[in-house]
Amino acid sequence: MPDFAYDSAREIRYGKDPALDALLLHFMTENGLEHSIDPENATPEQIRFVVSLDEDAFYAPCGDWMLHFLLKARLDDSLKREYADQWRLLVRTVRAAMPAGPGRKRILQLCRYKFRMVLTTPILIPSRLLKRMLTIFLALSGIPDPYFEKKREKNRRAKTFLESEFFNRLVNICPEDRIQCTRITDLRFELDLLEMARLLFFSTHKPFWDDDEATKGLDADAMRHSLDSVDFSPLRSLFAPERGPLRILYLPRASGGILMDLKVVRSLLRQGHRVVMAIKEGFYFDSPTVWDIESDPILAEAFRGAYFLNNDRVTKNELLQAIREHPLVVISDGTRERFNPYRLSVTMARAWKECDLVLAKGEAYYRRLIGTSHEFTRDLLVFFSDEQGKFRMFFKPKPAHVRKFSEEAIIAKADSIIAEMREARAQGKTVMFYSAVVGSIPGQVKTAIEVLNIFVSHLRSRMEGTYVINPGEHFEEGMDADDLMFMWERVQRSGLLNVWRFQTHHDIEMSFELMGKKVPPVWAGKDATYSTGCTKEMQIALSVQKRQPELQIIGPAPEKFLRRREYGVGRFSDVVVGG
Repeated sequence: MPDFAYDSAREIRYGKDPALDALLLHFMTENGLEHSIDPENATPEQIRFVVSLDEDAFYAPCGDWMLHFLLKARLDDSLKREYADQWRLLVRTVRAAMPAGPGRKRILQLCRYKFRMVLTTPILIPSRLLKRMLTIFLALSGIPDPYFEKKREKNRRAKTFLESEFFNRLVNICPEDRIQCTRITDLRFELDLLEMARLLFFSTHKPFWDDDEATKGLDADAMRHSLDSVDFSPLRSLFAPERGPLRILYLPRASGGILMDLKVVRSLLRQGHRVVMAIKEGFYFDSPTVWDIESDPILAEAFRGAYFLNNDRVTKNELLQAIREHPLVVISDGTRERFNPYRLSVTMARAWKECDLVLAKGEAYYRRLIGTSHEFTRDLLVFFSDEQGKFRMFFKPKPAHVRKFSEEAIIAKADSIIAEMREARAQGKTVMFYSAVVGSIPGQVKTAIEVLNIFVSHLRSRMEGTYVINPGEHFEEGMDADDLMFMWERVQRSGLLNVWRFQTHHDIEMSFELMGKKVPPVWAGKDATYSTGCTKEMQIALSVQKRQPELQIIGPAPEKFLRRREYGVGRFSDVVVGG
């Protein structure tokens, strides 16, 4: 394989060297992560909801050191240990779930072939290898969840612990040294902070749900005082009262511990924050899944009052509405593996983008979020207990250049446009919205905006007393298709539109004529029906027209739009026709 030098994974770029591009694509396809080959993977635009990436940047869901050896196909000792750990985990799981016999032998032998092949050419991320072998095991054994009983037992122990006097002494003892204060609000913040620190700390102490006698011989007061040496300063800045209520994405780790996580969540809700909790879609060892909540009465009771958002392709509007109406929203991350942005559901990617802070529990999240040079689009707080039982907490802020368009900011921008529309109506003008192809032709966004602007200018010069809204004039750097569609739908449903015009192929031909150019082949025959964004807007236009029969819809016939699906997640170019 070609050799190349880089200091960190963030420096790797497509387009520098064809040989390197081929190697990166080989890595992506072998790991089953390339969207252009397998559309089940997230689009590059959806990845950018989570990871802060330049247009030509390369991202792999693993640590820098691991990527270094995988791209060189070199079986370093540390990489070999990682593979061996995954193999031992698989073997233990299969042997515990299946009795000795031909079935178990067949599964293990098949997985051994896969394992040996990877060791020969080590380009597969160890966790992806484990996912592949687990899929084989689950499919051939017919066992949907080998850890089903173990997880229920962990939840039972955790519930018993939470109801114990020991837990009460760990968390609820009032700190006399903090009672002195000048303001009640300061005291309330200090107590909230202390409770949060205690809950986070003890939510990682696995013996509490792994052992029925975990508290035997322990001193609750001594354990509580052990927190004094831990640096919880990130909590103070993240939850400072002046920041106001936050939207928090909470990523739990294991069954049993999730009951402690829910204590953390309830504390956050009491402080006025909103929480989205993401759990696994299917079996991943002791991680809680969406099915566990339905089948385990202890979990069902613990999650009482939570809102379960079962749609894995929820729209931005639907997600924001759910968060507004429900303090705790539970979603599936769409995966059966460690954190992997390429496999996250659309709902999970959108939840990441719409939240202000990600709270992630577990060493696996440390590896994927902290142990990489890549930056992420939201503030990260990762916490776990290491192999020696020591509590660890790491804060990774989002990069300064990442701009988050809050719901309030987008609504304010929409409302300013609506105010202009209202003023135009008050002056007796006709208000027209012009929907056009912008990003539906890959690589043609700049041309599309030029076509749009020159035609709207042409309309304005020919139409007296008409206020024409040009979407291209209201774009701000950093806004993606989700933000724009959310903003424009509010404008479009304002009840102030008289005419809604959709771009025709005649409009496009006129635009190129006005520019003194011939229509390029890639634009020949194109119109608004070619755009999934316009397709969604046609659906909105028709629903608005039902309330406002006087609304005039001009352009291609509505039925010609029905061949396209929803616009691509976060992108300005379309998803495929049909499907």
